[in-house]
Amino acid sequence: MTIALERPVGTTDPLTLVDPQVAARLTRRVMADHPEISEATAHRIVGQAAAFIAASGQQPGQSLVPSKLVDYGWHAFILHTVDYAAFCQRIVGGFVHHVPTDEDEPLPGGAAATRERTLTAIVTAGYAVDEELWPEASAECTQCHAGCTDSPNGGKK
Repeated sequence: MTIALERPVGTTDPLTLVDPQVAARLTRRVMADHPEISEATAHRIVGQAAAFIAASGQQPGQSLVPSKLVDYGWHAFILHTVDYAAFCQRIVGGFVHHVPTDEDEPLPGGAAATRERTLTAIVTAGYAVDEELWPEASAECTQCHAGCTDSPNGGKK
């Protein structure tokens, strides 16, 4: 018999999911790729990327999309393949793929509905949402199939 420990909805700081040394590396990577982002903001971005990945793995088949800022954290994490694969296995139980798709594929329900679905999934999974980092759902990267700003076509619509 498996006993699931329940945590209050939307209360866990998602940075607690990431090893502090890994979080520091990812924070530095976000800052290197985006020099306009402060260290404090980059650190918050890493936490929200962790929450997004965790929620994505718990919501298979749903189209969840990071904000543009959170996408920076996801891309930084993906570049650290060993850390990313270990995180996915430990938190989700398997690899969370990043699959860019055709530029003309619309977000299911539109950007506003996708943002709401994504934030609801994160909160339902038990993680706190840093609202300031989620102004919109336009990064066009998902754990399933809805394009990517860093894809060869630049995410242009």
